[in-house]
Amino acid sequence: MKLLITGTAGFIGFHVAQRFLALGHEVVGFDALTPYYDVRLKTERHRQLASMPGFRAVTGRLEDAALLAGTAMEAQPDIIIHLAAQAGVRYSLDHPREYIAANLTGTHNLLEAARAARARHLLFASTSSVYGGNLAQPFAETARTDFPVSTYAATKRGAEALTHSHAHLHGLPITCMRFFTIYGPWGRPDMALFRFVDAIERGRPLELYGNGAMTRDFTYVGDLVAALTLLVDKVPVANQPVAAFDSLSPVAPWRAVNVALGRPVALLDFIAAIERATSRTASSRRESTTSKRSPRSSASPTSTPSG
Repeated sequence: MKLLITGTAGFIGFHVAQRFLALGHEVVGFDALTPYYDVRLKTERHRQLASMPGFRAVTGRLEDAALLAGTAMEAQPDIIIHLAAQAGVRYSLDHPREYIAANLTGTHNLLEAARAARARHLLFASTSSVYGGNLAQPFAETARTDFPVSTYAATKRGAEALTHSHAHLHGLPITCMRFFTIYGPWGRPDMALFRFVDAIERGRPLELYGNGAMTRDFTYVGDLVAALTLLVDKVPVANQPVAAFDSLSPVAPWRAVNVALGRPVALLDFIAAIERATSRTASSRRESTTSKRSPRSSASPTSTPSG
């Protein structure tokens, strides 16, 4: 197959591109290498991908509609995997326009490029954050997602709506994947795992919310890649019977899928695992005084992709 993958210099995109290249497919990677965190990490990911046969990188922003459209037309991809986005809940509090530009305008540009290139399936990376203020847990794909509690979540939810309308209007099959706290090698430095390890090694107190009582559904990046690889061939079909528990749209070739472990882990157990792995003890654990700005905990979804 030929694939266009956005965000290949990012944590998840790097692992996804590696998998498809290892399977013998051709991958065009589209990434802006923005300085949200150390660009050297992103550059090294692309360097490693470039050492594999079948990879070609294009550097550009999702907001550059002409470049994105030209890249898609030249690549003529069978599959498009849209992983590029402005990530991070806390960062969105102070930089909302960056999220609107990349996650909404950028996703719209990609959808138009996908339509023109006639891709047979588009997979879009959303987030468990779209469940927001929904109090019905564990989260199911059919649960309401109209109460976002951060700019990041709002832009991702808006992008989901764009993908659905595009699937309905133009018949482009789209799978919307909601990721739950992905971790693993080459992860983003701003993620809890790396921040906690750094704090423990430097003897700094860990900043916890709600006395550390929250839980997270952690998902290993290799498991995510395996799920995504299976989902590529599970193309949504329009006008199919929809069961009450099915997230397939009744009016479009569109489906939402939770990608998660399915077993939430207590934050204090997560920290204890880090302490065992580093043979160090956290110097102290204190509740943040800014807990009102903290993201909600992620509960376990009711289902995960089974292929």
